[in-house]
Amino acid sequence: MGIIRTDQWLEEEIDRPLKICEKLKPYFKRQTPKDIYNQLVDFGMYRPSRSALENFDQLIEQKAWDKVDQLFNKYKQKWHGPDIPVFLFPVAQSGGFFFREVKSKAGVSFPDKMFLFLSNYDDPKEVEALLVHEYHHVCRLRMLGKRIEEYSLLDSIIIEGLAEYAVLKYCGREYLAAWCRMYKEKELLNFWEKYLKEQLNTKKHERKHDELLYGVGRLPNLLGYAVGYNIVERFYENNNYSTKLSFTNPALKYLENFYNLNKKSQ
Repeated sequence: MGIIRTDQWLEEEIDRPLKICEKLKPYFKRQTPKDIYNQLVDFGMYRPSRSALENFDQLIEQKAWDKVDQLFNKYKQKWHGPDIPVFLFPVAQSGGFFFREVKSKAGVSFPDKMFLFLSNYDDPKEVEALLVHEYHHVCRLRMLGKRIEEYSLLDSIIIEGLAEYAVLKYCGREYLAAWCRMYKEKELLNFWEKYLKEQLNTKKHERKHDELLYGVGRLPNLLGYAVGYNIVERFYENNNYSTKLSFTNPALKYLENFYNLNKKSQ
């Protein structure tokens, strides 16, 4: 599979994203083009605008589709990962909690497909960081093999932490997302006790799951992401890193290490 030539779709229908989403129907079970588009917009897909057109022109000029395909194939071989379709579209120009970095790059992954939303290809390493994060999700979701409704808040925060730790290992600390360094250790421990500790079994379909993961309303911004990265980072301070094992290690393994470290420090 690899890169799907959405540049050709955009060439014809960039101002009519619902038409584009008609082409995505085979990849989504029982969803209308409107359902698909609304879901993708939540994660960073463009809305028709002048800036979207400018982004598209720049991505074409920079041969972004070819470069993303090369990146995907590099990590598919390196990780022995699944061969999935990869969709590339311009990124939206107003941020939200789902964005990896506001207005620049975003993405969303499923066990059988991956979407990347870009404004440009100015920094190849930043695009690589995005792909590493999203493809790590795909690999872990596939290896765990659970139904989406079975995932808990604990699963989700560890999935996010592991994906960004892969960015650290493959791209370097300077390419970590902002939420990895948004809070001090003491703040994260406080957030854990106050907001997350008693909610770890919250299921993905429950409203509270996303509120805690993304930090909605008065909750700290990107709460679950930040705490998840901290838990994973602390695990690898005392354990050797293996990408292969990071796809299969149960979330409880990281949690137990976190509790043990906290006991020692008390």
